[in-house]
Amino acid sequence: MLRTKDNIVYHEIIGLKVKILSHLDISLVSREGTVIDESMNTLRIFEAKNRKVIRVLKKGGVFLFTIPETGEEVVMDGMQISGRPEDRLKKIRSTSVRR
Repeated sequence: MLRTKDNIVYHEIIGLKVKILSHLDISLVSREGTVIDESMNTLRIFEAKNRKVIRVLKKGGVFLFTIPETGEEVVMDGMQISGRPEDRLKKIRSTSVRR
């Protein structure tokens, strides 16, 4: 299934370009890079310009993701992507089974 701004929350976000639009930790605002790993509560982002990997809490942040297939940009609150990546997929499966 093609990633779109409507279904991106149910897809893998590792490999996507990301920019931090706002965060409780103001030192992270405007930082950008590529998501290289994801855990239940954090994103690991590789910043090419600094050649650094930063760990960012999902909770408390607003992120701008770029979908490479279409070039669409999607703004997501960290709470939308909190939890383990595999659990986001389970959520959509469980809601479609109930219908």
